Amino acid sequence: MSPNPLPAMPGPRWLWGLAALLLGALCIYVYQAIAAGDQAMKGALLGGMAAAGATALGTVPLLLSRSYSQRFIDTMMGFGAGVMLAASAFSLILPALNAAGDQGSGAWGASGLVGLGILLGAGALFFIDRLTPHEHFVKGVEGSRSRAMRRAWLFVLAIMLHNFPEGLAIGVAFAGTDSIGAQSLAAGISIQDLPEGMVVALALHSAGYSRKLSAGIAILSGLIEPLAAVLGVMVLGLSAALLPWGLAAAAGAMLFVISHEIIPESHRQGHESWATGGLLIGFVLMMVLDTALS
Repeated sequence: MSPNPLPAMPGPRWLWGLAALLLGALCIYVYQAIAAGDQAMKGALLGGMAAAGATALGTVPLLLSRSYSQRFIDTMMGFGAGVMLAASAFSLILPALNAAGDQGSGAWGASGLVGLGILLGAGALFFIDRLTPHEHFVKGVEGSRSRAMRRAWLFVLAIMLHNFPEGLAIGVAFAGTDSIGAQSLAAGISIQDLPEGMVVALALHSAGYSRKLSAGIAILSGLIEPLAAVLGVMVLGLSAALLPWGLAAAAGAMLFVISHEIIPESHRQGHESWATGGLLIGFVLMMVLDTALS
């Protein structure tokens, strides 16, 4: 029996139209932020858009009909995990500890607050992961509800679960007082999004979708990052006391994605050594960028 055909999907014109609409709305937000002099919102939007642009740039090899070995893809995924791991530690957790201390918490109090924030952020992603029907690149489709959903949009939901905490981390970082650290975090996430955009587009293409549609979905998914960055600034704008909690929660969400999705996927094809090497290089590179620019 022949396998079931892939479900019908909206054409690339629909995807590009929606992407153009979202980009237009973001441009309006950028203009308003600049006009109002809100540097945190401006930085978060620009940082999030840079990350989205990096995701789009990562799809170029697929559009140029370039192909890469699975070993290279796994190495780049490990590299991305290393960048995110260092960003969580140096751009989110350490600033969260400092912010808690500046607000009057002692060493134990700051550590406890940040630790609880990390667990809350990771727990929120775990809760979303369990309740949202989506597709793991490692495990396949989960649950009876998932099987009824179109495969391509399962991919999109999974990608958004990856990109949302990254965008949120950018916004939370720019809402703080360390603008240089926020810029290095945005740069690190953008570096990580280059291979991620390529991997996502290649995964969709290998599932049977055209090159243009695969690249379009990957590009569209990246737009969640500037939107999440804006949300991070808006939430933390309610109270300065939320800053250490926001930084810690963003770190916890990123740590969950690293452990739950990226590392298992990079090890699935038997290239653990290459993926681990990529992780170490990515971690060191992001650590140097973060500490040298601070």
